[in-house]
Amino acid sequence: MRAFIFPGQGSQAVGMGKALADASTVAREVFQEVDDALGQNLFKLMSEGPEDQLTLTENAQPAIMANAIATLRVLEREGGIRLADKAGFVAGHSLGEYSALCAADALDLATTAKLLKLRGQAMQAAVPVGLGAMAALLGADIDKAQALADAAAEGEVCTVANDNDPGQVVISGHKGAIERAVALVKDHGIKRGVLLPVSAPFHCPLMQPAADAMAEALDKAALRAPLVPVFANVTAAPVADPDAIRTLLVEQVTGRVRWRESVVAMEAAGVGQFVEFGGKVLGPMVKRSAAGEVEAASVISMDDIEALLKTL
Repeated sequence: MRAFIFPGQGSQAVGMGKALADASTVAREVFQEVDDALGQNLFKLMSEGPEDQLTLTENAQPAIMANAIATLRVLEREGGIRLADKAGFVAGHSLGEYSALCAADALDLATTAKLLKLRGQAMQAAVPVGLGAMAALLGADIDKAQALADAAAEGEVCTVANDNDPGQVVISGHKGAIERAVALVKDHGIKRGVLLPVSAPFHCPLMQPAADAMAEALDKAALRAPLVPVFANVTAAPVADPDAIRTLLVEQVTGRVRWRESVVAMEAAGVGQFVEFGGKVLGPMVKRSAAGEVEAASVISMDDIEALLKTL
């Protein structure tokens, strides 16, 4: 069985999607539809930068989604395949969950772009710049990371945001608490703590204003049952009911991204191949998280698409 997976923030880069758009009308149509939905020339920003504008959360989130969906659409249309015939599940890391839902036809492309633009704006606005922070803990499992977060909190928010793989966990919260955690890593048997260059403390209770904004937006959004079940970040379990998906997307804003557990659960459900669209970040996490030998493919270029088509 195969899972199609979609990357989260941090996978953006100036030039993303350009070669694909040069080579494929299908890709150009996706980028144009996103531009039209947002009323901005996002594809120009993706292609040419400047990098500081592309990195802004409100631009990075729809850009990463557009790039991933363009890659998938080229595979589907030019390869003459249907996602439902080739994948048993879809999943995405944080914003990638929206890409996964769009891929599985639960959300249309224009709606997905608008939701992610709003999500980026709401997450940025939830906490004034400088008050929050995030850090990657390298050589930490979930138990060590939780113990460190508890020790560093001292009455402030300090919580596990992303359980990425057995050796990488990300914490999020108040800046002072996150800095204390980084200073304490060695005491907790963790190799390194690295402050991340992010503009807000994602996936922690400080994001509640953004969760409220997304609840309102998702309530109005047309959401259908996906063609295949989606593994939700906050439960690490498959979901197909539109109302449940809405609820879980709201919870995801403040909740933990349980990526490692999702990979383990997909493998247990029979997935032996994970195909990442539009990035190369999730594959290594998948390999480190899986209990057995699984394949992890990354699909970004036309060459990648042609290579994958031969195996489907």
